[in-house]
Amino acid sequence: MKIAISAESTIDLTKELLNEYEIKIVPFNIQLGDKAGLDGEITTDEIISYVNETGVLPKTGAINEYCFNEHFEELLKDYDAVIHFSLSSELSMACSNAQRSAKNYKNVFVVDTMSLSTGIALLAIYAKTLVDAGEEASVIYEKCLKRVPFIQASFELKRLDYLYKGGRCSGLTLFGANLLKIRPQILVKEGKMIPGKKYRGNFTHVVKNYCQDVLDEFDNPDLSFAFVTYTTAEDEIVEIAKNYLKERGFEKIYVTRAGGTITSHCGEDCLGILYINDGNNN
Repeated sequence: MKIAISAESTIDLTKELLNEYEIKIVPFNIQLGDKAGLDGEITTDEIISYVNETGVLPKTGAINEYCFNEHFEELLKDYDAVIHFSLSSELSMACSNAQRSAKNYKNVFVVDTMSLSTGIALLAIYAKTLVDAGEEASVIYEKCLKRVPFIQASFELKRLDYLYKGGRCSGLTLFGANLLKIRPQILVKEGKMIPGKKYRGNFTHVVKNYCQDVLDEFDNPDLSFAFVTYTTAEDEIVEIAKNYLKERGFEKIYVTRAGGTITSHCGEDCLGILYINDGNNN
């Protein structure tokens, strides 16, 4: 059986990794003022420049059912089955649109990852290893569902501006964070973005504490691979995060930059480490 692995552009993988793991992408829409385009065509840097110049957040548009129909039909010309990994249903309508579309086809399976960014990629890459091992699509789907609750996806933010503009934090919270130089941690829990620990100090010091705290709290990782994903960050800070994962024993560490959709909601100066926290029980 020939099986396609599919995801939305919110998976935040480089073109090289998409090609390596043969992951097929369907993009979100992004609106920057009068300019409309697809996630990937409109870049992270364009979004950051636009917000800095205008003070206005981009608008992101979930993929509709019609677009999923086209995407799945195109894949089914060359594949016997499709396993699609979707942005958390708690964050976007894309997942429910994909699920409705999948009902039109015999062998399309949609996984609600309850995650975002490379939290989605963790499951998609795992699924590709099962495809390569010769597993059936329905078996892969069930195995991936079992791992969803163990995705450790979290991020450290230097600034709250985008969350404030997007209505995810109050003006008072923003003022207090700026005044006290509080750097909040954002956790993805039960599919939602929620506040975690609060750090203070320069961003380098904060990222060190964040990485150590995450690895201490989520201390049963599958060491096969992990991600460092960021919107903007100095090379030194990215290297710090990589080194923490290396010291913990991860075999592969991928560094990726968040795409347009995720950046539109998290903003610049955002970095996270992501992995599956279920040991080798896969």
